Amino acid sequence: MEQKKSINFGSRGWVLIAYQFIAYLTYVAFTNWPMNALADMYGGGEKVSTLYTVAMVLGVIIQLILSRNIGKVKSIKRLGIILGMISMAFALGVMLVPPFMTTLWQVVYFGECVFVVIWCTFVLGILIGQWFPRRKGTVMGIVTIAFPLGNALLAPFAQTVFANMATTHIPNVAGGFLPFFIIGCVGILLGGVFLKDYPEQVGGFRDNDRSLTPEAANAMMEEEIENKKNTVWTFGNTFKVSGFWFITLPLGFMLMGAIGIMTQTTSIIGMYGFGPDSQQFGMMMLLIAAVAIVGSFVMGLLDTRFGTKRAIFIAVIAMALSGVFGMLNTFNTTVIALIFLAIFMGASSNFTVSAAVQYWRREDFPSVFARVNPIANILAAIGPMVVAILLFGSGLTVTFTFILVLGVISIILVLLFKPSSVKVVDDKYREAAGKPLDDALEGRK
Repeated sequence: MEQKKSINFGSRGWVLIAYQFIAYLTYVAFTNWPMNALADMYGGGEKVSTLYTVAMVLGVIIQLILSRNIGKVKSIKRLGIILGMISMAFALGVMLVPPFMTTLWQVVYFGECVFVVIWCTFVLGILIGQWFPRRKGTVMGIVTIAFPLGNALLAPFAQTVFANMATTHIPNVAGGFLPFFIIGCVGILLGGVFLKDYPEQVGGFRDNDRSLTPEAANAMMEEEIENKKNTVWTFGNTFKVSGFWFITLPLGFMLMGAIGIMTQTTSIIGMYGFGPDSQQFGMMMLLIAAVAIVGSFVMGLLDTRFGTKRAIFIAVIAMALSGVFGMLNTFNTTVIALIFLAIFMGASSNFTVSAAVQYWRREDFPSVFARVNPIANILAAIGPMVVAILLFGSGLTVTFTFILVLGVISIILVLLFKPSSVKVVDDKYREAAGKPLDDALEGRK
Protein backbone atom coordinates (compact mmCIF):
# COMPACT_ATOMS: atom_id res chain seq x y z
CA MET A 1 0.00 0.00 0.00
CA GLU A 2 1.49 3.34 -1.07
CA GLN A 3 1.81 5.69 1.86
CA LYS A 4 1.89 9.49 1.77
CA LYS A 5 4.86 11.26 3.34
CA SER A 6 3.24 14.62 4.12
CA ILE A 7 2.38 15.36 7.73
CA ASN A 8 -0.62 17.54 6.87
CA PHE A 9 -3.31 15.49 8.58
CA GLY A 10 -6.15 18.03 8.49
CA SER A 11 -7.61 19.82 11.52
CA ARG A 12 -9.81 16.90 12.63
CA GLY A 13 -6.97 14.48 12.01
CA TRP A 14 -4.80 16.47 14.39
CA VAL A 15 -7.59 16.31 16.97
CA LEU A 16 -7.55 12.50 16.70
CA ILE A 17 -3.75 12.50 17.03
CA ALA A 18 -4.01 14.69 20.16
CA TYR A 19 -6.74 12.44 21.58
CA GLN A 20 -4.68 9.27 21.08
CA PHE A 21 -1.53 10.96 22.42
CA ILE A 22 -3.36 12.06 25.57
CA ALA A 23 -4.86 8.59 26.07
CA TYR A 24 -1.40 7.01 25.89
CA LEU A 25 -0.01 9.56 28.36
CA THR A 26 -2.90 8.76 30.72
CA TYR A 27 -2.13 5.05 30.37
CA VAL A 28 1.52 5.60 31.38
CA ALA A 29 0.63 7.85 34.30
CA PHE A 30 -2.04 5.70 35.93
CA THR A 31 -0.61 2.22 35.29
CA ASN A 32 3.18 2.50 35.04
CA TRP A 33 3.92 5.23 37.59
CA PRO A 34 2.22 3.44 40.49
CA MET A 35 4.45 0.42 39.85
CA ASN A 36 7.58 2.56 39.62
CA ALA A 37 7.08 5.24 42.26
CA LEU A 38 4.18 4.35 44.55
CA ALA A 39 4.17 0.57 44.92
CA ASP A 40 5.71 0.56 48.41
CA MET A 41 2.70 2.53 49.73
CA TYR A 42 0.09 0.17 48.26
CA GLY A 43 1.26 -3.36 48.96
CA GLY A 44 4.73 -3.53 47.41
CA GLY A 45 6.17 -3.88 43.93
CA GLU A 46 5.39 -7.57 43.60
CA LYS A 47 1.75 -7.08 44.53
CA VAL A 48 1.20 -4.06 42.29
CA SER A 49 2.98 -5.74 39.35
CA THR A 50 0.80 -8.82 39.77
CA LEU A 51 -2.35 -6.70 39.79
CA TYR A 52 -1.16 -5.01 36.61
CA THR A 53 -0.47 -8.34 34.91
CA VAL A 54 -3.81 -9.92 35.86
CA ALA A 55 -5.69 -6.76 34.85
CA MET A 56 -3.99 -6.65 31.48
CA VAL A 57 -4.77 -10.32 30.84
CA LEU A 58 -8.43 -9.64 31.68
CA GLY A 59 -8.34 -6.66 29.32
CA VAL A 60 -7.00 -8.94 26.59
CA ILE A 61 -9.79 -11.46 27.16
CA ILE A 62 -12.37 -8.67 26.87
CA GLN A 63 -10.73 -7.48 23.64
CA LEU A 64 -10.87 -10.98 22.16
CA ILE A 65 -14.56 -11.24 23.07
CA LEU A 66 -15.24 -7.87 21.47
CA SER A 67 -13.23 -8.85 18.40
CA ARG A 68 -15.80 -11.45 17.35
CA ASN A 69 -18.28 -8.72 16.43
CA ILE A 70 -16.17 -5.56 16.27
CA GLY A 71 -17.18 -4.92 12.65
CA LYS A 72 -20.81 -4.68 13.73
CA VAL A 73 -20.25 -2.09 16.48
CA LYS A 74 -22.31 0.95 15.48
CA SER A 75 -19.87 3.57 16.72
CA ILE A 76 -16.26 2.85 17.69
CA LYS A 77 -15.90 6.51 18.64
CA ARG A 78 -18.80 6.31 21.12
CA LEU A 79 -17.42 3.08 22.61
CA GLY A 80 -14.09 4.85 23.08
CA ILE A 81 -15.69 7.80 24.89
CA ILE A 82 -17.54 5.45 27.27
CA LEU A 83 -14.38 3.45 28.03
CA GLY A 84 -12.38 6.66 28.45
CA MET A 85 -14.87 8.02 30.98
CA ILE A 86 -14.80 4.74 32.94
CA SER A 87 -10.99 4.84 32.88
CA MET A 88 -10.92 8.37 34.25
CA ALA A 89 -13.36 7.41 37.00
CA PHE A 90 -10.99 4.65 38.13
CA ALA A 91 -8.06 7.06 37.72
CA LEU A 92 -9.78 9.38 40.18
CA GLY A 93 -9.79 6.51 42.65
CA VAL A 94 -6.07 5.88 42.09
CA MET A 95 -5.53 9.56 42.91
CA LEU A 96 -7.76 9.91 45.96
CA VAL A 97 -7.85 6.59 47.84
CA PRO A 98 -5.38 7.04 50.71
CA PRO A 99 -2.49 4.60 51.31
CA PHE A 100 -4.00 3.18 54.50
CA MET A 101 -6.95 1.87 52.45
CA THR A 102 -4.65 -0.49 50.57
CA THR A 103 -7.23 -3.05 49.45
CA LEU A 104 -9.59 -0.42 48.03
CA TRP A 105 -6.70 1.26 46.22
CA GLN A 106 -5.68 -2.07 44.69
CA VAL A 107 -9.25 -2.59 43.46
CA VAL A 108 -9.41 0.80 41.71
CA TYR A 109 -5.89 0.37 40.29
CA PHE A 110 -6.94 -3.02 38.90
CA GLY A 111 -10.04 -1.48 37.31
CA GLU A 112 -7.99 1.36 35.84
CA CYS A 113 -5.54 -1.08 34.23
CA VAL A 114 -8.36 -3.12 32.66
CA PHE A 115 -10.29 -0.24 31.14
CA VAL A 116 -7.46 2.09 30.12
CA VAL A 117 -5.74 -0.61 28.02
CA ILE A 118 -8.98 -1.41 26.16
CA TRP A 119 -9.64 2.30 25.63
CA CYS A 120 -6.32 3.62 24.43
CA THR A 121 -4.58 0.65 22.78
CA PHE A 122 -7.61 -1.12 21.29
CA VAL A 123 -10.58 1.12 20.54
CA LEU A 124 -8.62 4.26 19.70
CA GLY A 125 -6.22 2.14 17.64
CA ILE A 126 -9.16 1.18 15.43
CA LEU A 127 -10.02 4.87 14.98
CA ILE A 128 -6.43 5.61 13.90
CA GLY A 129 -6.60 2.82 11.31
CA GLN A 130 -9.95 4.03 9.99
CA TRP A 131 -8.79 7.64 9.62
CA PHE A 132 -5.23 6.97 8.37
CA PRO A 133 -5.04 3.63 6.50
CA ARG A 134 -2.03 4.73 4.41
CA ARG A 135 -0.36 7.17 6.79
CA LYS A 136 -0.69 5.22 9.99
CA GLY A 137 3.10 4.75 10.29
CA THR A 138 3.76 8.46 10.62
CA VAL A 139 0.70 8.99 12.83
CA MET A 140 1.64 6.18 15.22
CA GLY A 141 5.20 7.46 15.29
CA ILE A 142 3.85 10.76 16.61
CA VAL A 143 1.29 9.50 19.13
CA THR A 144 3.55 6.87 20.71
CA ILE A 145 5.95 9.65 21.71
CA ALA A 146 3.59 9.81 24.70
CA PHE A 147 5.16 6.63 26.14
CA PRO A 148 8.76 7.85 26.46
CA LEU A 149 7.55 11.34 27.37
CA GLY A 150 5.43 9.81 30.12
CA ASN A 151 8.41 7.87 31.45
CA ALA A 152 10.49 11.05 31.42
CA LEU A 153 7.86 12.74 33.57
CA LEU A 154 8.09 10.00 36.22
CA ALA A 155 10.88 11.77 38.10
CA PRO A 156 9.13 15.17 38.45
CA PHE A 157 5.90 13.34 39.31
CA ALA A 158 7.67 11.49 42.14
CA GLN A 159 9.22 14.73 43.34
CA THR A 160 5.76 16.35 43.49
CA VAL A 161 4.32 13.42 45.44
CA PHE A 162 7.10 13.25 48.00
CA ALA A 163 8.25 16.89 48.14
CA ASN A 164 6.83 17.68 51.59
CA MET A 165 7.16 14.26 53.22
CA ALA A 166 9.85 15.51 55.60
CA THR A 167 7.45 17.98 57.24
CA THR A 168 3.94 16.62 56.60
CA HIS A 169 4.73 12.86 56.38
CA ILE A 170 1.82 12.67 53.89
CA PRO A 171 2.49 11.96 50.21
CA ASN A 172 0.74 14.32 47.80
CA VAL A 173 -0.51 11.59 45.44
CA ALA A 174 -3.57 13.53 44.25
CA GLY A 175 -1.48 16.62 43.48
CA GLY A 176 1.00 14.58 41.48
CA PHE A 177 -1.69 12.96 39.33
CA LEU A 178 -3.97 15.99 38.98
CA PRO A 179 -2.43 17.50 35.80
CA PHE A 180 -2.69 14.15 34.02
CA PHE A 181 -6.26 13.60 35.16
CA ILE A 182 -7.21 17.02 33.75
CA ILE A 183 -5.36 16.31 30.48
CA GLY A 184 -7.14 12.95 30.18
CA CYS A 185 -10.55 14.58 30.61
CA VAL A 186 -9.66 17.22 28.00
CA GLY A 187 -8.71 14.45 25.56
CA ILE A 188 -12.06 12.71 25.98
CA LEU A 189 -13.86 16.03 25.52
CA LEU A 190 -11.95 16.69 22.29
CA GLY A 191 -12.75 13.23 20.97
CA GLY A 192 -16.40 13.46 21.92
CA VAL A 193 -17.00 16.87 20.34
CA PHE A 194 -14.88 16.87 17.19
CA LEU A 195 -14.53 13.27 15.99
CA LYS A 196 -16.59 10.57 14.30
CA ASP A 197 -15.79 7.01 13.31
CA TYR A 198 -14.67 8.11 9.84
CA PRO A 199 -13.36 11.46 8.57
CA GLU A 200 -16.00 11.48 5.82
CA GLN A 201 -18.66 11.82 8.54
CA VAL A 202 -17.26 15.26 9.46
CA GLY A 203 -16.57 16.45 5.93
CA GLY A 204 -13.00 15.12 5.79
CA PHE A 205 -11.10 12.52 3.78
CA ARG A 206 -9.25 9.31 4.64
CA ASP A 207 -5.55 10.16 5.11
CA ASN A 208 -6.61 13.78 4.42
CA ASP A 209 -6.34 12.80 0.74
CA ARG A 210 -8.45 15.28 -1.21
CA SER A 211 -7.91 13.65 -4.59
CA LEU A 212 -11.36 12.03 -4.26
CA THR A 213 -14.63 13.90 -4.51
CA PRO A 214 -16.74 13.95 -1.33
CA GLU A 215 -19.30 11.78 -3.11
CA ALA A 216 -16.72 9.13 -4.06
CA ALA A 217 -15.20 9.17 -0.56
CA ASN A 218 -18.60 8.69 1.07
CA ALA A 219 -19.45 5.85 -1.32
CA MET A 220 -16.21 4.07 -0.39
CA MET A 221 -16.93 4.58 3.29
CA GLU A 222 -20.45 3.14 3.03
CA GLU A 223 -19.15 0.11 1.12
CA GLU A 224 -16.42 -0.42 3.73
CA ILE A 225 -18.88 -0.20 6.64
CA GLU A 226 -21.12 -2.79 5.02
CA ASN A 227 -18.24 -5.17 4.21
CA LYS A 228 -16.95 -5.01 7.79
CA LYS A 229 -20.12 -6.69 8.97
CA ASN A 230 -19.22 -9.92 7.16
CA THR A 231 -15.42 -9.94 7.03
CA VAL A 232 -13.79 -13.15 5.77
CA TRP A 233 -11.13 -12.80 8.47
CA THR A 234 -13.22 -14.34 11.21
CA PHE A 235 -11.94 -15.27 14.66
CA GLY A 236 -11.01 -18.81 13.60
CA ASN A 237 -9.70 -17.88 10.16
CA THR A 238 -7.30 -15.31 11.57
CA PHE A 239 -5.67 -17.47 14.23
CA LYS A 240 -4.93 -20.41 11.94
CA VAL A 241 -2.81 -18.34 9.52
CA SER A 242 0.93 -18.59 10.16
CA GLY A 243 1.59 -15.11 8.74
CA PHE A 244 -0.62 -13.61 11.45
CA TRP A 245 1.62 -15.13 14.14
CA PHE A 246 4.88 -14.31 12.35
CA ILE A 247 4.04 -10.58 12.38
CA THR A 248 2.13 -10.43 15.69
CA LEU A 249 4.50 -12.23 18.07
CA PRO A 250 7.46 -9.87 17.44
CA LEU A 251 5.19 -6.94 18.29
CA GLY A 252 4.26 -8.61 21.56
CA PHE A 253 7.87 -9.49 22.36
CA MET A 254 8.95 -5.87 21.84
CA LEU A 255 6.21 -4.64 24.15
CA MET A 256 7.05 -7.37 26.66
CA GLY A 257 10.71 -6.36 26.81
CA ALA A 258 10.17 -2.60 26.67
CA ILE A 259 7.42 -2.39 29.27
CA GLY A 260 9.10 -4.99 31.48
CA ILE A 261 12.39 -3.10 31.61
CA MET A 262 10.83 0.35 31.87
CA THR A 263 8.80 -0.62 34.93
CA GLN A 264 12.12 -1.50 36.60
CA THR A 265 14.29 1.40 35.46
CA THR A 266 14.35 2.77 39.01
CA SER A 267 15.76 -0.53 40.31
CA ILE A 268 18.19 -0.99 37.39
CA ILE A 269 19.68 2.50 37.72
CA GLY A 270 19.61 2.10 41.51
CA MET A 271 21.93 -0.94 41.21
CA TYR A 272 24.67 1.53 40.29
CA GLY A 273 23.97 3.76 43.29
CA PHE A 274 21.69 6.37 41.74
CA GLY A 275 18.31 6.80 43.45
CA PRO A 276 15.20 8.51 42.04
CA ASP A 277 16.10 11.74 43.84
CA SER A 278 19.61 11.93 42.33
CA GLN A 279 20.66 14.18 39.48
CA GLN A 280 22.15 11.21 37.62
CA PHE A 281 18.82 9.36 37.71
CA GLY A 282 16.98 12.35 36.26
CA MET A 283 19.58 12.77 33.52
CA MET A 284 19.40 9.08 32.55
CA MET A 285 15.62 9.14 32.41
CA LEU A 286 15.75 12.25 30.20
CA LEU A 287 18.31 10.55 27.93
CA ILE A 288 16.14 7.43 27.60
CA ALA A 289 13.08 9.57 26.91
CA ALA A 290 14.86 11.70 24.30
CA VAL A 291 16.13 8.66 22.41
CA ALA A 292 12.73 6.96 22.61
CA ILE A 293 10.93 10.05 21.32
CA VAL A 294 13.27 10.25 18.33
CA GLY A 295 13.05 6.47 17.87
CA SER A 296 9.27 6.48 17.88
CA PHE A 297 9.02 9.24 15.27
CA VAL A 298 11.81 7.93 13.05
CA MET A 299 10.41 4.39 13.12
CA GLY A 300 7.06 5.80 12.07
CA LEU A 301 8.68 7.58 9.14
CA LEU A 302 10.56 4.41 8.17
CA ASP A 303 7.28 2.51 8.34
CA THR A 304 5.68 5.00 5.97
CA ARG A 305 8.66 5.17 3.62
CA PHE A 306 9.89 1.57 3.44
CA GLY A 307 7.02 -0.56 4.74
CA THR A 308 5.99 -1.97 8.10
CA LYS A 309 7.97 -5.21 7.92
CA ARG A 310 11.27 -3.42 7.35
CA ALA A 311 10.61 -0.96 10.17
CA ILE A 312 9.76 -3.83 12.54
CA PHE A 313 12.95 -5.62 11.48
CA ILE A 314 15.08 -2.60 12.43
CA ALA A 315 13.29 -2.35 15.78
CA VAL A 316 13.86 -6.02 16.71
CA ILE A 317 17.54 -5.68 15.82
CA ALA A 318 17.68 -2.81 18.33
CA MET A 319 16.06 -5.15 20.87
CA ALA A 320 18.72 -7.81 20.31
CA LEU A 321 21.50 -5.21 20.64
CA SER A 322 19.96 -3.99 23.90
CA GLY A 323 20.21 -7.53 25.21
CA VAL A 324 23.85 -7.90 24.08
CA PHE A 325 25.04 -4.72 25.82
CA GLY A 326 22.91 -5.26 28.93
CA MET A 327 24.37 -8.72 29.48
CA LEU A 328 27.81 -7.17 30.04
CA ASN A 329 26.50 -5.62 33.28
CA THR A 330 28.67 -2.53 33.64
CA PHE A 331 27.34 0.98 34.08
CA ASN A 332 28.43 2.16 30.63
CA THR A 333 27.14 -0.91 28.79
CA THR A 334 23.87 -0.74 30.72
CA VAL A 335 23.44 2.87 29.57
CA ILE A 336 24.01 1.73 25.97
CA ALA A 337 21.55 -1.14 26.49
CA LEU A 338 18.92 1.28 27.77
CA ILE A 339 19.53 3.55 24.75
CA PHE A 340 18.89 0.65 22.35
CA LEU A 341 15.89 -0.32 24.45
CA ALA A 342 14.62 3.25 24.15
CA ILE A 343 14.75 2.95 20.36
CA PHE A 344 12.54 -0.11 20.20
CA MET A 345 10.43 1.04 23.17
CA GLY A 346 9.53 4.16 21.23
CA ALA A 347 8.61 1.98 18.27
CA SER A 348 7.04 -1.02 19.99
CA SER A 349 3.56 0.49 20.25
CA ASN A 350 3.62 1.83 16.69
CA PHE A 351 3.24 -1.42 14.90
CA THR A 352 0.08 -3.16 16.14
CA VAL A 353 -2.09 -0.67 14.26
CA SER A 354 0.36 -0.36 11.41
CA ALA A 355 0.74 -4.08 10.66
CA ALA A 356 -3.00 -4.75 10.67
CA VAL A 357 -3.66 -1.81 8.33
CA GLN A 358 -0.70 -2.53 6.08
CA TYR A 359 -1.26 -6.21 5.31
CA TRP A 360 -5.05 -6.57 5.45
CA ARG A 361 -7.92 -4.82 3.66
CA ARG A 362 -9.67 -1.79 5.13
CA GLU A 363 -12.84 -3.82 5.57
CA ASP A 364 -10.90 -6.51 7.47
CA PHE A 365 -8.66 -4.19 9.51
CA PRO A 366 -10.87 -3.83 12.63
CA SER A 367 -11.32 -7.59 12.96
CA VAL A 368 -7.64 -8.42 12.40
CA PHE A 369 -6.40 -5.58 14.62
CA ALA A 370 -8.82 -6.79 17.31
CA ARG A 371 -6.71 -9.98 17.42
CA VAL A 372 -3.24 -8.53 16.80
CA ASN A 373 -3.61 -6.04 19.65
CA PRO A 374 -4.73 -8.42 22.44
CA ILE A 375 -2.07 -11.01 21.55
CA ALA A 376 0.60 -8.29 21.75
CA ASN A 377 -1.02 -6.91 24.93
CA ILE A 378 -1.00 -10.23 26.74
CA LEU A 379 2.75 -10.53 26.17
CA ALA A 380 3.14 -6.91 27.26
CA ALA A 381 1.10 -7.66 30.38
CA ILE A 382 3.40 -10.38 31.64
CA GLY A 383 6.54 -8.35 30.84
CA PRO A 384 6.77 -6.50 34.19
CA MET A 385 6.27 -9.70 36.17
CA VAL A 386 8.81 -11.73 34.17
CA VAL A 387 11.42 -8.97 34.25
CA ALA A 388 10.91 -8.44 38.00
CA ILE A 389 11.35 -12.18 38.68
CA LEU A 390 14.52 -12.34 36.57
CA LEU A 391 16.00 -9.07 37.83
CA PHE A 392 15.52 -9.71 41.54
CA GLY A 393 16.01 -13.46 41.35
CA SER A 394 18.94 -13.79 38.95
CA GLY A 395 20.32 -10.32 38.28
CA LEU A 396 20.87 -7.93 35.41
CA THR A 397 22.85 -10.27 33.14
CA VAL A 398 20.11 -12.90 33.04
CA THR A 399 17.44 -10.22 32.57
CA PHE A 400 19.12 -8.80 29.47
CA THR A 401 19.88 -12.30 28.19
CA PHE A 402 16.11 -12.72 28.16
CA ILE A 403 15.81 -9.50 26.09
CA LEU A 404 18.41 -10.85 23.65
CA VAL A 405 16.51 -14.13 23.26
CA LEU A 406 13.30 -12.23 22.55
CA GLY A 407 15.16 -10.14 19.97
CA VAL A 408 16.65 -13.14 18.16
CA ILE A 409 13.31 -14.99 18.04
CA SER A 410 11.65 -11.83 16.74
CA ILE A 411 14.25 -11.39 13.98
CA ILE A 412 13.59 -14.94 12.79
CA LEU A 413 9.81 -14.47 12.84
CA VAL A 414 9.95 -11.19 10.92
CA LEU A 415 12.14 -12.82 8.26
CA LEU A 416 9.61 -15.65 7.96
CA PHE A 417 6.71 -13.23 7.41
CA LYS A 418 5.79 -12.77 3.75
CA PRO A 419 3.15 -10.12 2.92
CA SER A 420 2.31 -12.02 -0.26
CA SER A 421 1.25 -15.03 1.83
CA VAL A 422 -1.50 -12.91 3.45
CA LYS A 423 -2.89 -12.10 0.00
CA VAL A 424 -2.89 -15.81 -0.96
CA VAL A 425 -4.96 -16.67 2.12
CA ASP A 426 -7.17 -13.60 1.63
CA ASP A 427 -7.95 -14.73 -1.93
CA LYS A 428 -8.84 -18.20 -0.68
CA TYR A 429 -11.17 -16.86 2.01
CA ARG A 430 -12.84 -14.40 -0.37
CA GLU A 431 -13.35 -17.02 -3.05
CA ALA A 432 -14.96 -19.36 -0.50
CA ALA A 433 -17.25 -16.52 0.64
CA GLY A 434 -18.22 -15.59 -2.92
CA LYS A 435 -16.52 -12.18 -2.72
CA PRO A 436 -14.70 -10.67 -5.71
CA LEU A 437 -10.93 -11.06 -6.01
CA ASP A 438 -8.77 -8.05 -6.87
CA ASP A 439 -5.25 -6.68 -6.47
CA ALA A 440 -6.00 -4.56 -3.34
CA LEU A 441 -3.25 -6.33 -1.38
CA GLU A 442 -0.66 -6.40 -4.18
CA GLY A 443 2.67 -4.73 -3.63
CA ARG A 444 2.43 -4.23 0.12
CA LYS A 445 5.81 -4.38 1.80
